[in-house]
Amino acid sequence: MPDPLDLRTLLSHAVPTLLLLGALVAGRPGLAVATAWRRAHATVLLAGLTALAALAAGWPTAAAVVLVLVGFIGWVITRYAATYLAGEPRQQAFVRWLLATLAGSSLVVATDHLAVLAVAWLGTSLSLGNLLTFYGERPAAQMAAHKKFLVSRLADVCMAGALLLFATSLDTLRIPELQLLAANGGPLDAAAQVAVVLLALAVLLKSAQLPFHGWLMQVMEAPTPVSALLHAGVVNLGGFVLIRTAPLVTAVPVAQALLVVVGSLTAVLAALVMSTRISIKVALAWSTCAQMGFMVLQCGLGLYELALLHLVAHSLYKACSFLGAGTTVQQGIVRAMTPATATATGPARAGAALAGIGMVVAASWLCGVQLRDQPALLAVAAIVSLALTPLLAGHPTASRTWHQLRGLGAAFAVAVVYFTLHRLLHGWLALGPAGTSAALAAWVLGCFVLLFVAQSALALRPQGAFAQRLHAWFYGGLFLDEWFTRLTLRVWPIRTAARTPLTTATEATR
Repeated sequence: MPDPLDLRTLLSHAVPTLLLLGALVAGRPGLAVATAWRRAHATVLLAGLTALAALAAGWPTAAAVVLVLVGFIGWVITRYAATYLAGEPRQQAFVRWLLATLAGSSLVVATDHLAVLAVAWLGTSLSLGNLLTFYGERPAAQMAAHKKFLVSRLADVCMAGALLLFATSLDTLRIPELQLLAANGGPLDAAAQVAVVLLALAVLLKSAQLPFHGWLMQVMEAPTPVSALLHAGVVNLGGFVLIRTAPLVTAVPVAQALLVVVGSLTAVLAALVMSTRISIKVALAWSTCAQMGFMVLQCGLGLYELALLHLVAHSLYKACSFLGAGTTVQQGIVRAMTPATATATGPARAGAALAGIGMVVAASWLCGVQLRDQPALLAVAAIVSLALTPLLAGHPTASRTWHQLRGLGAAFAVAVVYFTLHRLLHGWLALGPAGTSAALAAWVLGCFVLLFVAQSALALRPQGAFAQRLHAWFYGGLFLDEWFTRLTLRVWPIRTAARTPLTTATEATR
């Protein structure tokens, strides 16, 4: 019998091969549209089943879990796109670039060679660019694709520099060997440390971290299946790359600090901006920016198992949200027409935060998770307790007791599931304790406490002076994208942008 590891490797590499062949066969020009979609459905389904077989062939790993996720998300989006694009021209081209994007994403996940990963990541970006300009006559779509192209190429330059430094200083580009060298070979030399920092920079650029985030908001001009593919899949690849190279990142404190600081600032600021959005899809885009920041900071803190959990949950949630955007809009209209209920008072929110802390401590103890000796995990647990506040605050209504009991049960269930999955994934990934300084953990906790205070102040006094001052700034996204757009047009102008007012390119983010 073949070795299970070899069988799993063979099956995992079969997934991108199948998808690439499907892109060539199903996306062939001149093919009947219905035939192209049938071939695409069959290809993605076969690739998903192959990924599931790779997971079943051995004990789960991060690559196997994410490969199954890529297959599932790809199958759902392909099924949805066939109906969404019915009657549209150039559907064969859409099928070709959709399957090519999925093939590149799955190769990023499946490969054990850093150079192959970099090339596959580049191919994924280029294929996605063709999907973003499916409605090429829209100036905002052209601007979004243009900015994404520049940001992604800058990230590719960082990756190329990292590859060169890894090859010259560590004499290998194979990811397992790099992991072993970082874990067992002592401190990395200066060249290898610079390579890890460049790798972290590439992830930050491709994960739409501030201030290089504007393109992520403006891709709303693309078809909804493309938005779902980007937000539920492609943008998450940065987090996976950090998970695969975890020992390297953990060995370089500068890279960890960079990820934590940029990720936490992005998560906090994007969350505040998201609260001012009018468009449901744009609000979801800002949510993705914030979630990517949170995933990046978790990797910087060394909590890679929680980052993997976050990656899977975020992908499933964003696929459901974008593909069900019509229903989400209808629900938003219903909520807007429903008389508003009173929000919880300040003391109630403070009490709910304290209750959340107690809930998280109890859930971690029940699940056998030690928080005291792990400052990084303790900081994230405190953030989870703040996130549980809406479930615990209740409302000043006649059924207040029932609301509190229901919120208490829901919050405790969420905390238990969270720590249970943490322990499960920690065992699968076989990682040691998070190697992060207490200072970085304190920074993250401080950022999210400030976010909690700001959101509470805005909720308690939405018409107050504090809210009025902040609204203009956060509604404009702190005007970071306007600055970056001007810089982009100065470095590499495009004809569409030259004859279109600058505000047109960023109007989709309002």
